[in-house]
Amino acid sequence: MSRKKKEAKRKASTRQLVNAKAITDYSLQTYGHGELVYFMIKPSNISVLSEESISARVYALMTVLKGIAEIEMLCLNSRENFEDNKQFLRSRMEQEQNPVVRKLLEKDLSFLDRIQAQTATAREFLIIIRLRDEKQNEVFPYLSRIEKSLKEQGFIASRAGSEDIKKLLAVYFEQNVTTEKFEDFDGERWMIPDD
Repeated sequence: MSRKKKEAKRKASTRQLVNAKAITDYSLQTYGHGELVYFMIKPSNISVLSEESISARVYALMTVLKGIAEIEMLCLNSRENFEDNKQFLRSRMEQEQNPVVRKLLEKDLSFLDRIQAQTATAREFLIIIRLRDEKQNEVFPYLSRIEKSLKEQGFIASRAGSEDIKKLLAVYFEQNVTTEKFEDFDGERWMIPDD
């Protein structure tokens, strides 16, 4: 039995491995775990807020959470992680005999440190609603009520569309934040129509 499972896993597509069935205009459909709808929340810079304002923001979030039992939350980096690159540069500097090349590697490392420091606070905050057995005609009114509740509590929120969901998956699985338009399948950009 174990051999069959290993063989099936080896032959599984990427979508199956990450449990994604399809991306719709408003959700990520999964195998056996429902349909995920993402609401993107624009973060507040709490470093400039007073203690009272921060308490009010926390209370507003608590109000939203109490009102909607199905909420899940997710926080992602919305910038690339340079730690692997920096580790590579450090190991190259240790091995490098040429002082000029070592100096260039140090400058590269310093550059990556500056970029990472500038983007350290770049985060994506998401509220996730997992739809399970909702009737199709009830889904959009339900999602609109959630979006309205978020906005009434002072959050700048918008429902993620298919391109937003592709970006979220790319950041989550690849740390890819540099691509502008994501493909629906590998190699799509290289296809020439009617060829």
